[in-house]
Amino acid sequence: MTWSLEEADKTYGVSKWGAGHFSINDSGQLAVIPNKEFPSQDIAIKDVVDEMISQGVSFPVVIRFHDILRAQVRTLNKTFDDIIDEASYNGKFFGVYPVKVNQMREVVEEIVEAGQRYNFGLEAGSKAELLSVLAYNTNENSLTILNGYKDEDYLRLALLGCKLGRKIVVVIEKFSELTKLISLCEETGVRPIIGIRSRMTVKGRGKWESSGGDKAKFGLTISEIINAVELLKGKELLDCLKLFHFHIGSQITDIRAIKEAIAEGGRIYCKLSQLGVDLEYFDVGGGLGVDYDGTASTNDSSINYQLDEYVADIVYGLKQICDLEGVGHPNIITESGRALTAHHSCVITNIIGEIDTSSVSFDTQAIEGESHLVSNMREAEEEFDKLKNWQEVYNDTVKFKEDSLNAFKLGILSLVERAKIETIYWRILKKVAKYISKNEINFEQGEELEEFLSGQYLCNFSVFQSAADSWAIDQILPVVPIDRLEKKPTKRCSLVDITCDSDGKIDKFISDEEGIKKTIPVHELDKEPYYLGIFLTGAYQDVMGDMHNLFGRLNEVHVYAHEQDSKGFYIEEVIKGSSAENVLSTMQYNPQYMAFTIKKAIDLQIREGNLNPRQGVKLTDFYEDCLRSYTYLK
Repeated sequence: MTWSLEEADKTYGVSKWGAGHFSINDSGQLAVIPNKEFPSQDIAIKDVVDEMISQGVSFPVVIRFHDILRAQVRTLNKTFDDIIDEASYNGKFFGVYPVKVNQMREVVEEIVEAGQRYNFGLEAGSKAELLSVLAYNTNENSLTILNGYKDEDYLRLALLGCKLGRKIVVVIEKFSELTKLISLCEETGVRPIIGIRSRMTVKGRGKWESSGGDKAKFGLTISEIINAVELLKGKELLDCLKLFHFHIGSQITDIRAIKEAIAEGGRIYCKLSQLGVDLEYFDVGGGLGVDYDGTASTNDSSINYQLDEYVADIVYGLKQICDLEGVGHPNIITESGRALTAHHSCVITNIIGEIDTSSVSFDTQAIEGESHLVSNMREAEEEFDKLKNWQEVYNDTVKFKEDSLNAFKLGILSLVERAKIETIYWRILKKVAKYISKNEINFEQGEELEEFLSGQYLCNFSVFQSAADSWAIDQILPVVPIDRLEKKPTKRCSLVDITCDSDGKIDKFISDEEGIKKTIPVHELDKEPYYLGIFLTGAYQDVMGDMHNLFGRLNEVHVYAHEQDSKGFYIEEVIKGSSAENVLSTMQYNPQYMAFTIKKAIDLQIREGNLNPRQGVKLTDFYEDCLRSYTYLK
């Protein structure tokens, strides 16, 4: 098959998972499209990398395309506004961004600024998040939604926000929170906006479907909701109850779950209104998913719907129920975070080597007196080279390998003989794989053989820091070479990171065929640097990474599009990643004391004559430089 840019796009699924924000340009480079309305105004990621290198920024690096954040905020709000107008829906859309998805200040600031014209707000789920939200969501017309379990300090902070003139909505997740809130309202005289989260019987679809259902962690039962209404009525605070909320899970894969949730939630909302509760807001929570694997399916890493379908099902579904029940249309709230942030961020890593046990060179020439097992393996290779029955040769080869291992364990084979057998074994398997591929033979073990023969590219990053969901929950994240895409990749590999953990690997990749493969097509390594991008990391991956092996946070580069610039972009800011002393301090070490201890040890060696003073100074400086340096490989 002739290789082309179209074939490259198909192989790596760029146009499918890229959602219009990524493409392959005419030079075979992976490109970012900041604004989907102007697809010709793209940015080659390799150009960003080259400029980054010229500024002395080391790999691995997180690249943030902040224009994509802005574009996603605009798209979400505009889609809701357009469909609300189209449906003659009487309520408005008041979206909020849940900061737990990515709490980085730069991300929150960008979303707040982009959402200003839409009165787009923020959601907090902890005291620390609330502290940040109070400082950054200063738009008095936008909402601040407070979820999560709450203690007295959390509730007092919420009332502080009310005193500042903000639209703070305290969502009651557990009945006891309501009694605490009422007590504080009576003490302070503040009347907040109160929301109630319902424990829905509907479940979402995907990995987080347990967020809904009778056994959900959060929310009030129907009985508790009615009791809450009666309690608020008795305390003359019923007019404060303005919001009905539910959340059936993150990354909802199946649109049917949305339809079912609106049907149940809409009825509860209407029945509460008919009980005399003057509700204004209908909060559908999060769940708007991202098509990570590009299959547009109900796979855990995909979704079977588009944004406009998601919005239409909410707006039209809620409108129909309200009209049937004779209840006014509420304002709609969504807590979409993943869909806003996933595409804006990627991790770029340099490949620092290859691990390939099948390509070790070893002399396999026959010698007098060698074991018949070595001779058998050599004869199998000769039979294959004579184009004898390849299937028979393959079966014999596998059997000879198994026999040789048993013989070695019994002390019959020498180490050199075992090395010869293994070397010939790998050669035969490679010849078989090449033969069946060239002749397009349908071999039952073909895919298994391909994976067995594949190498591993050693990547300068930590899976646990930069792609935590890939390791923890088998989340599929797109991986693509950022250039050379005009050339056909000639081998397949899995990826391993530089941690000392055997789990530090990525071995699940998008395939151009149905299903997921354990290897990815890559190009041969040569003298030129080879870079891979891990994409859709802007949601959760940025903030969930751990300190495994003390690798710490990555360098960050913030990129903005600029039409007048010759390359179409500029690097607005570089944020340095963790140094060794940063991560050591986090783990309660004292780098200054460590440096002092090493210097004392070196001084002792100098006094005892084992080092000369000049060498000692250089070693002391080297240790201190390593403390101050980036934790990843140079």
